[in-house]
Amino acid sequence: MKKSNLLYWIITGLFAAFMIFSAIPNIISEPESVAMITGLGYPKYFIPFIGVAKVIGAIAILLPGLRRLKEWAYAGLFFDLFSATYSILASQPLQTGVLFMFVFMGFLFFSYYLWHKKIGTS
Repeated sequence: MKKSNLLYWIITGLFAAFMIFSAIPNIISEPESVAMITGLGYPKYFIPFIGVAKVIGAIAILLPGLRRLKEWAYAGLFFDLFSATYSILASQPLQTGVLFMFVFMGFLFFSYYLWHKKIGTS
């Protein structure tokens, strides 16, 4: 197995796991998740929707093939992370915890880059 292919699956697997594990509290509307997201100004009905969308996106980037769906999934996951980061920064003073969002965005971009390298389009 090529080194870049192995690296792609490690990075993508870790990123997808993060997205799925962060979606579970949203899907089940855990009180802490509801308090955090409604505290950012989002309505309660949005919480399970975004959780399910994150799970679908994470599964889509793990499935082989489906190039167009993967492109949309990567875009959707980026918008989720970027919007969450922006919402936190706009509504609260800067906290060190929000900096981890940039780490996860880095995983997203690295996974996307390695996927394009793997399929031969970069």
